[in-house]
Amino acid sequence: MKKHTLSAGLMSLVLSLAACNSSFLDVPLQGKPTADTDPNFAQNLVVGVYNSLMLGEAFGAEGDVHGIAFVSATNILSDDADKGSTASDQAGTVGVLDEFSVTPTNLFVQSLWSGHYNGIAKVNQSLVAIANSTLDEATKTRLTAEVRFIRGYYYFNLVRWFGGVPKILRVPKDAADANTDPVFQTRASVDEIYQVITDDLQNGVSNLPLRSQTQAGRISKGTAQALLAKVYMYRKEWQKAYDLSKEVITSGQYDLLPDYSTLWRQAGDNSREAIFEVQTGQFNNSDFGINAYSMFQGPRVGGKGGWTDLGWGFCNPTATLANAYEAGDVRKNATIIFIDNSGTYKGTVLFDGFRIPSADSVENLRYNYKAYHSENKNVESWLGNRDRKQKNVHLLRFADVLLIHAEAANELGKSGEALVPLNRVRQRAGLKAATSTAQTALREAIWQERHVELAMEHDRFFDLVRQGRAAETLQKTGKKFVKGTHELLPIPALQIALSGGKLIQNSGY
Repeated sequence: MKKHTLSAGLMSLVLSLAACNSSFLDVPLQGKPTADTDPNFAQNLVVGVYNSLMLGEAFGAEGDVHGIAFVSATNILSDDADKGSTASDQAGTVGVLDEFSVTPTNLFVQSLWSGHYNGIAKVNQSLVAIANSTLDEATKTRLTAEVRFIRGYYYFNLVRWFGGVPKILRVPKDAADANTDPVFQTRASVDEIYQVITDDLQNGVSNLPLRSQTQAGRISKGTAQALLAKVYMYRKEWQKAYDLSKEVITSGQYDLLPDYSTLWRQAGDNSREAIFEVQTGQFNNSDFGINAYSMFQGPRVGGKGGWTDLGWGFCNPTATLANAYEAGDVRKNATIIFIDNSGTYKGTVLFDGFRIPSADSVENLRYNYKAYHSENKNVESWLGNRDRKQKNVHLLRFADVLLIHAEAANELGKSGEALVPLNRVRQRAGLKAATSTAQTALREAIWQERHVELAMEHDRFFDLVRQGRAAETLQKTGKKFVKGTHELLPIPALQIALSGGKLIQNSGY
């Protein structure tokens, strides 16, 4: 199994690029390597862009991209998961997100904004370096497309969380430039941001090689096609979503893994089903991954104790999610760790042989199996850094593309065709084929399949919002969701202050 290992030089670059400031802007590097002093400068900046995907500093100035703030503002916002842990632990950060009482001063909301804009700043810096480098034109084109894809992905997250946001596509010349050009201080419209996203992703579709022609983990043509198809699904541009998803399906580059549970183990990293995932691995005899991603969601000791727990106990799958699976669906037990509450004290044995005690010694009754990384080094590589476990996070995979294609086909009146990709997903799950071709019923069946296939994978809240079902669905679970407000997060108060009041707050906050 090939492991993603970073050299000491690349790690030093990543650390040097971590600008610690609370603003979403970045100005030209001062006193750092340049294209004139380092022939590998552009290539190294591209590595820095890739590694920005691992930002997980929810309590730090650099911000969060895929750490605990990301988990909180995706899974925990939805009906997939509750806050978990103990009632008081992180009540003012995670708890208020869970119950939709979040305010513009929420630390996690600010960290998502700063993390994504710090990543965008790295992209913009790298684009300048690539253009000014002595690299051959083919390499320039490929690297440009890779980092623009990541920028498009970051803006896709931002527009879904916040609506219209500042459209930052260049590096400001200096602080005066940043403070005088309105583009850095004001919100672009949702349509303008989606245009940035589609332009960036289309650049990847046009200029990137197929997956089989590039290194594992790098952005490829199929990655750009798949995410652009997903963007078009959100925009209800069904023909474009249909065409692009079909190209990915027929490319011969991807397929479903036979065993769903394998996806969430190291054996499933960069598998044939993987299209876009955060790369983790080893550095300097330790783990190198997203800060606290697995720890945040790991089973937590409680009650009588007596065991070495696996984490902090947040992001607990809900009873609603557990009840959403059909009988015999193999995805249920691959998604949820169920803590023994039978009174027989048999405990719960995980795939690697680790035994979690029964409910009298565990804080919560359900945990996210997809976030679990074994601490048995004979089963999965683990070098001892519990905070940064080698856990690739799957952001886009082939099953998602199949369901995008099914939904687009159904919306275009091709219901019979829509059943084919839908039933490929259901067959892998051990379920009988869906047969209804009535458009409304099939739409609901596809939405249900997205729910259980992609559960705890950070999609559910965004799906509910785009489907127009967020209020009715989340209110049933007791969440205090207000229609017309909570489809979006608040613009961080700090960013409004930094803009001199030019950033306008979202409605209801």
